[in-house]
Amino acid sequence: MTTWQGWNRFATTDPPAPPRPGEPPRSTEERLAYHSAFVTIRTPAIHTLATQVRTLMILGRHQQTTARPSLIVTGPAAAGKTTALLNVGRTCHLAHTLKNPPPPRSAHAAVPVAYVLVPPGATAKTLITEFARYLGIPVAARMTQTQITEAVCHTYTQAGVQLVMIDEIHRLNPRTTTGAQTADLLKDLSERLPATFVYAGINVTDTPLFTGVRGAQLAGRATLVDCGPLPARHGTRHPFRDVITDIENHLDLQQHKPGTLPRHAPYLHQRTAGRIGSLTRLIRQAAITAISDGTERITKTTLDTIRLDHLAETHHRPHTRARSR
Repeated sequence: MTTWQGWNRFATTDPPAPPRPGEPPRSTEERLAYHSAFVTIRTPAIHTLATQVRTLMILGRHQQTTARPSLIVTGPAAAGKTTALLNVGRTCHLAHTLKNPPPPRSAHAAVPVAYVLVPPGATAKTLITEFARYLGIPVAARMTQTQITEAVCHTYTQAGVQLVMIDEIHRLNPRTTTGAQTADLLKDLSERLPATFVYAGINVTDTPLFTGVRGAQLAGRATLVDCGPLPARHGTRHPFRDVITDIENHLDLQQHKPGTLPRHAPYLHQRTAGRIGSLTRLIRQAAITAISDGTERITKTTLDTIRLDHLAETHHRPHTRARSR
């Protein structure tokens, strides 16, 4: 998705959908493929991010003199940051192309959204090259960073890019010379491009991105959206259990009894530490196991047999040992 062709294909392809009442049963292979891709669960973070992006795009639409306000999506690993980012980007893309269809016989579709990954060990030149690659802007080996930047700013403005999403922002370290130059590049782009910038990274507030003069400039322009772990309980609400219910409602299993998974919410919260990425992976793996072994339902016994990602397993083991002692 870090090229326009890949992003456009992602944004315009219908996402996986659960079976509808009255539809004929899907084949085993179709159901395995469905649980492998699965639906995007509307978490509180996705709702907050969508609202903030829509508001800031309107707020910065006619701003000319300074950089438009931006957003920073932060949180631990496996908390659903990239999923939230891509979901909001897809929504923006579809809304814009619906409102602004390409002229008849035009081969050029609108380019409302750009998605760029910060490369490992990024320098200002390697990062601006990623911006160029997204829209297929030719970059010769002899071109300077300034020349590539000029080409990117011109092409992105002509293409009508309105939302720039930059993922893996935690890879930048403004305390180093190359990191400082790269951070300055992002500041320059945000001032020259008529677009809203959204950054995403792991625990960004704990990194040097928010410290020093450059960090203060970024923090002063950006609204923070926290994709932290979901609490088991928030006041009178149970947001983690609500997400589990939503996931269960989208399963395609022939013998699964509704309400089974929400009853195990405390156990699931302990195993995943409230991380949405770990939770969806656990339940999807359990669903695939249930289809493969013919049980067609998820039980706590099934969940116990599923190995989670290392981060979740590391968090869970101390609790398991303490309970056995």
